[in-house]
Amino acid sequence: MKLPHSTKTPWWAWTWPLLGLVVLAVHFVFHLGGPFAALEAFALITTVFAAVYHAEVVAHRTGEPLGTLVLTMAVTIIEVGLIVSIMIVGGTDTARLARDTIFAAVMIVCNGIVGLCLLTGGFRHREQSFQLQGANAALSVLIPLTTLTLIVPNFTVTTPGPTFSQAQLIFAAIVSLLLYCAFLFVQTVRHRDYFLPADAGDENHAPPPPVRVALISAGLLLISLVAVVALAETLTPTLEYGIGRAGAPESVIGIAISGLVLLPEGLAAYRAANANRLQTSINLALGSILASIGLTIPAVTAISIFLHKPLTLGLGPKEELLLFVTLIVSLLTLGTGRTTVLQGVVHVLLFAVFLFFAIVP
Repeated sequence: MKLPHSTKTPWWAWTWPLLGLVVLAVHFVFHLGGPFAALEAFALITTVFAAVYHAEVVAHRTGEPLGTLVLTMAVTIIEVGLIVSIMIVGGTDTARLARDTIFAAVMIVCNGIVGLCLLTGGFRHREQSFQLQGANAALSVLIPLTTLTLIVPNFTVTTPGPTFSQAQLIFAAIVSLLLYCAFLFVQTVRHRDYFLPADAGDENHAPPPPVRVALISAGLLLISLVAVVALAETLTPTLEYGIGRAGAPESVIGIAISGLVLLPEGLAAYRAANANRLQTSINLALGSILASIGLTIPAVTAISIFLHKPLTLGLGPKEELLLFVTLIVSLLTLGTGRTTVLQGVVHVLLFAVFLFFAIVP
């Protein structure tokens, strides 16, 4: 990972997260709205770039694939906290929030982030390679995870509609968590080499940062991620207002939330692909969506049961078809261990199809 490491953290890498915290403090103390949302959006974007920098510092110190888990796990845990907090304070309209957010995350990661990475890498490096075994392992977990949580509820008969009964919901949560834990064990312990770069030579040109710098970046990464999600939450009412004025469906809110929360991972994956480190991009993309589903479903299940909140998980026919096409194309794209610009174009256009039919159903 070719990063310009030194013995101290750059000024902007700690100033921007601090700006995000200051903007948040002003928001909660004075409850400013309107034009202040523009400053919140600016603080969000700059803090995202700071989070990406710190994630890359920590990742370079720990090495693959543990490095990519730093950003993946941190963002996912905070994303779960955001969904759960909205479920707690929201009404019945939040019953579909988890489903919309998870589905949006799948489409953003598998088509948006992966497509952009393959498109960028294909234009810059013509052809890129990655470990086929690692990608197949991730997809073998992703397919049953998405099917169990987003498709199966449409076919159960214990409860009406696209929902699970309490027993079914608990069972699905346990299976989801076990699937993700099994993948995590394979990725970090049992078959760690499946997720290492096919040609590790390019990964080690730059020396790793000092331990002190890595620890500072780890702390600033956590602060940055908290600021990013908190700023995203404060901007949610503005997004909801804009979406309502545009006449778009409520599911677009889930897309907006997922897009804001996945910004750090998306930028980190893009930078890795641009630097011809596609293995890191694949680890980030597929690892993030597996963590998102594997941790979100148990969390929202607990909230739904203990607080008696309704939970709708089953997708509609249009969304089911888009999910099916995405999974098939992902299998074909990641089934050879080498990618070109063509696969990037296909995934980016699939993401455009998803966005268009979400706004114009």
